Amino acid sequence: MPNIEVITFSVNGISDLEPLHQCQNLSELYLRKNNITSLDELFYLKTLPRLRVLWLAENPCCGPDPHRYRMTVLRNLPSLQKLDNQAVTEEELSQALVDGVEITAPPARRSVENGWSESTASSAAGSTTELLSCSLDETNKTQEELDMKPVSRDKYSSFSTQESDCSCKKRNNVLNAILLLMKELDAEGLEIIQQTVARRLQKKELQEE
Repeated sequence: MPNIEVITFSVNGISDLEPLHQCQNLSELYLRKNNITSLDELFYLKTLPRLRVLWLAENPCCGPDPHRYRMTVLRNLPSLQKLDNQAVTEEELSQALVDGVEITAPPARRSVENGWSESTASSAAGSTTELLSCSLDETNKTQEELDMKPVSRDKYSSFSTQESDCSCKKRNNVLNAILLLMKELDAEGLEIIQQTVARRLQKKELQEE
């Protein structure tokens, strides 16, 4: 909806503002209580000529220093008339040139094949489960809950001999997170996962040949 003028996405778990740069008529944007971790996401709002109201409070990107946060937002979005339900003054806009940080590039974010960004995927995993340990038994327990075939100990041992303890732990944490997230998917989501896995397996087989 490129012509939308007001968007309210409060309390929605949003972490990526890139799609909003296409909304050139956007004048009011409400994003409080989401999962925006970096003020670098403001890069995508700098191209919105009509944006006058922004509510970004209660996101991780606000950080522990409210003054620095507000100055950075105003330095990059000087056309704002109201930020976090507080009117913007001329004095603040002048001070923002001194105390604010200029954002000149989009956030570093590696896209994965299914369209999620790395930061979005890690955020979703974090909201679904706490820190996972590197344990074959726990991995198999999760797979059994999903009616999947457990990983054999022989196969697991071969992985361990090829990888360091650190990489082993990371891989199995990612595997556990993915398996737990699959519980939240409907039939359409699972079908997308199946298609993505099939493509990656086919690609890997071709590379090995």
